[in-house]
Parts: sequence; C-alpha cells; structure tokens
Amino acid sequence: MDKLENVSVIKKANIYFDGKVTSRTVLLANGERKTLGMILKGQYTFETSDKEHMELLAGRLDVLLPNQKEWISVEAGQTFEIPAHSKFDIVARELTDYCCSYIKE
Repeated sequence: MDKLENVSVIKKANIYFDGKVTSRTVLLANGERKTLGMILKGQYTFETSDKEHMELLAGRLDVLLPNQKEWISVEAGQTFEIPAHSKFDIVARELTDYCCSYIKE
C-alpha cells in the first residue's frame, strides 16, 4: 500500500537517539496504529511492547532479531517482524525511510 487514507496524525514527533531516529504516529480509521519515520546512519537498539511489522520504503538496514545470532540485511521494498516484548538491534547503512505497523496479539 503506497497511500494511507482516512487517517489522523499525532503532530508531536517521536524522537530517539538524540534525533537520529524520528517518526510520526498515524492512526487509521479502523483503530490500527502505524509510525512513519526516518533513521540516520548508525547503530541502535530498540525495545518493543507490541509485535511490529517493519517495511523499508528507502534505505538499507542490517538487523539482529531477538534470540538470533546472525544479522539479516533488509533494503527498500522488504519487511521484517519483531515479536512483542523484545529487543532488537539495527545498523542503518544509509538514511532509511520506514513504516512500522503495530500488531496487538
């Protein structure tokens, strides 16, 4: 899906790692929550509360998912999922644009 329709956007940005990772929260009419964001080059560790589905719109990341020993490479047009209540590491190899969907289980 290239376009989100009938949405509300939270104006206040989510800002992490001294501004190197930012996003805006988008609320869909059906109650679903997404964030649209940018990640600057660098290495970061994130924690999840809900299951997350990450879609890369531009850029390239290396990702170390929870309980894994091998990094995976993800680039524009690809996705990956992170379980709820976990930590994961990423290395942004270049400026990365993403859409994250939060999945209640």
